[in-house]
Amino acid sequence: MLNRCAFMICGLIALAAPLTATAQPPIRIGGSFSSTGTYAPLGQTVHRGYQLCVKHANEKGGLLGRRIAFMAEDDGSDAARAVAIYERLLGQEKVDAIFSPYSAPITDAVATVAESHRKPLVACCMGTTALYRKDRAFTFMLLSPGEVYFEGLVDMAARRGLKTIAVIHEDTPFPKAIAQGGIELARKQGLRVALFEAYPRGTSDFGPILGRVKAVNPDVVAAATYFDDSVTITRSLRELDINPQMYAVTVGPGLPRFYAELGRTAEFVYGPSQWEPELVTLRAGGLVPIARQYPGAGEFVESYRREFPGADLSYHTAQGYGACQVLLQAIRRAGSLDGTRTRDAIAELDVNTVFGRFKVDGDGVQIGHRMLMLQWQDGQKVIVWPGELAPGTPRFPTPPWSQRP
Repeated sequence: MLNRCAFMICGLIALAAPLTATAQPPIRIGGSFSSTGTYAPLGQTVHRGYQLCVKHANEKGGLLGRRIAFMAEDDGSDAARAVAIYERLLGQEKVDAIFSPYSAPITDAVATVAESHRKPLVACCMGTTALYRKDRAFTFMLLSPGEVYFEGLVDMAARRGLKTIAVIHEDTPFPKAIAQGGIELARKQGLRVALFEAYPRGTSDFGPILGRVKAVNPDVVAAATYFDDSVTITRSLRELDINPQMYAVTVGPGLPRFYAELGRTAEFVYGPSQWEPELVTLRAGGLVPIARQYPGAGEFVESYRREFPGADLSYHTAQGYGACQVLLQAIRRAGSLDGTRTRDAIAELDVNTVFGRFKVDGDGVQIGHRMLMLQWQDGQKVIVWPGELAPGTPRFPTPPWSQRP
């Protein structure tokens, strides 16, 4: 049985629906999210993106002339628990559609359930390409693949004449895909890979691996990991006096908490991002029109801050909203809740959402969405790549720690 909180959420969303969408039973969309456990901070913000998208859809008449009821339950950041939730939602509750959970490991496990029930899964939070090439027909990637996360870093480094790069990563599927993609991009751009090394999940002492980074003295350091490690590694670079000309780390820099925890140690740090709220503040003057690439992004940001005052707003939030938009758009185009017809509609979509462009290849791998690269400058996230979306320029080179406050 779904928890009371989930039904309260559904009730609030249902009340927002106009009378024109209440004549028939609601369309029920189910899912799990990480309200507790390892992934809780990010799982919660993705969930809020789903909630807001459903609320907005109901305010505009619902879906297929019916209101939407969104039912969600905490999976505790545990894949087995998430599988049990989706098995019940699809096998017993007979929900009409599903939203995906947070994280690659949980989504990978849930995708198997979705495939067996022939329900499409727009995976908001699984960017590992190999996980889509497992003879899956109902699973679709929303994100840019992990393999291109360091594209902006490598491109900027090569343009500035840098020659060597060291890449480290947590030894789990998604960071590994990011790291492997990064070294392939680096080699194509003519950078020599001075070090490529993994560390076990749960590592707390990065001294040994960073000691090896320091020994090769690379021009660029790139770390593929998650938030807690991104903070610790960045702090350790300072403690060990490691001074690359460019340094990037995944997941952490996109969140305001990164700077809150590190203070000025976060200055000059680069980070790949799928989307940033700062996009909505960009103006014309040579930049590609943001309204065309990210339609509705400004309204989304304003509405989110009204609906969830003080809550984190990051690309993870926009992922949830964008994945919801894709699923609802596909159901509308199919004119049906039939899983196969909706799946076929998703496979043919080429649309721009709040999150950016959505278009997939024959394996369901994202080929339309483009990454951003940001840099922390004077306590602010500044988009510095790609050029057509970048209001700022990289602060290069990164000064040695001994020359920084």
